[in-house]
Amino acid sequence: TALLGLLLTLSILTLLLSLVRVEDVTLPPTVKYGMVFDAGSSHTSLFVYEWDSDKQNDTGVVSQTLSCDVQGPGISSYVNDPPKAGDSLRECLDKALQVVPAAKQRDVSAYFGATAGMRLLREQNSSAADQVLAEIAKTMQEYPVAFCGAQIITGEEEGAYGWITINYVLESFTKYSPKAHTWVRPEAANSFGALDLGGASTQISFAPKGSVTNWNETSRLKLYGYNYDIYTHSYLCYGQNEMWKRLAKELIMESSSSTLVEHPCYPKDYKETISLSSFRTSPCTNQSDPRLSLDDRNVTLEGRSNASGCLVAVRKLFNFSACGQSQDCTFDGIYQPPVSGQFFAFSAFYYNFKFLNLTEGQPLATVRETIERFCARSWEDVCSLCYPEENSERLPKYCASANYILTLLLDAYKFNETSWNNIFFQMNVGSTNVGWTLGYMLNLTNMIPAEAPAWVKGHAPSLWAAAVAFITLTLAVGIVALLV
Repeated sequence: TALLGLLLTLSILTLLLSLVRVEDVTLPPTVKYGMVFDAGSSHTSLFVYEWDSDKQNDTGVVSQTLSCDVQGPGISSYVNDPPKAGDSLRECLDKALQVVPAAKQRDVSAYFGATAGMRLLREQNSSAADQVLAEIAKTMQEYPVAFCGAQIITGEEEGAYGWITINYVLESFTKYSPKAHTWVRPEAANSFGALDLGGASTQISFAPKGSVTNWNETSRLKLYGYNYDIYTHSYLCYGQNEMWKRLAKELIMESSSSTLVEHPCYPKDYKETISLSSFRTSPCTNQSDPRLSLDDRNVTLEGRSNASGCLVAVRKLFNFSACGQSQDCTFDGIYQPPVSGQFFAFSAFYYNFKFLNLTEGQPLATVRETIERFCARSWEDVCSLCYPEENSERLPKYCASANYILTLLLDAYKFNETSWNNIFFQMNVGSTNVGWTLGYMLNLTNMIPAEAPAWVKGHAPSLWAAAVAFITLTLAVGIVALLV
């Protein structure tokens, strides 16, 4: 009788469990990794990112895991020895593989993006540029990653990806909601503009307010399920390093002396000797200028610590007359809608102002006075301000760079006394480097399919607890009955 009772009880329990509601349970998403090389005109950096495989509205929630500065100059400088361009990446690639689990390395999407330095090399010698990229690809294919190619990105892409990075790290696109336990789009989200100053080019990107009369300069991006229309423009040859070369060339060409030329931006007592042949190595200073001809003579630039003269000389690098009376124009006849909102200025914008101890929030008049005082210093005084790790080659050029930044932001982009306070000079937000690579990675995650969730059939935890307790009690009763 006891055995029959036990069997009957188990049968009834089996029937009840078959009627219990079954739920779909999602296993935790796996972590994916990606790496992006930023090959600028003066140096290269590697960034490793990670994100969960279940994306938010088709765009991954990405965080930075590693940043590594490649030793040596920019890859465009290896034009005479392309294999060295690939070899220079190995140290950072080895470090990247140390932070990515071995089981996931084969699935790491690896990208290599070159910017303005390689754009200039491609203009000057396209076959040499292709050879450098080929050596880069050869090196990266030796590593256990999913290499997706080495390419030269356009200036507009660089600007747009920088804009994406800024707004991602500032949570303009998506923000975690503790109440909803998920990522949501902030209400009345306002985007931030991006100002990038590199070695060979500079970019401005922002979302214009009101009507835009020239949509040829805009980019449409889709992130987290929403469309964004932004204005972005890149100015090749207006990066910091190329500006220094163009400024020196113009001063030499305008001087009546053939061997000694006054440089208003350089500190007094500082001298630099350069060869006219060096100007023919860059499209930014060559441009079939008849004044250069085949003259290879050396010229000595002698500093004068002339703040006002420096500003005048820098302004001559811009063709403001091409805009006429138009307010929707920067220089060289380039259209730009009025700037609006807040901006993050990074790369050389940040580094120059950091050296001069200038920070956001300072009135424009204070900024001008600080720059004027610095430009009036002698070479000995400038050296006394040098940080231990500072590159001595840049020291005599900070005056020119500071005046160039003021001219670019105020006269070209048309920031004024009021909107100047909306510019924030930053290089990092939290643990994330500000630049185009994160935006590049975010945009590319739209092309990386979201991993299908792993579904399993499961019962609700409360029902399982009740079932286990019932089985235990039934077995106990059955054993007692048998013993009795």
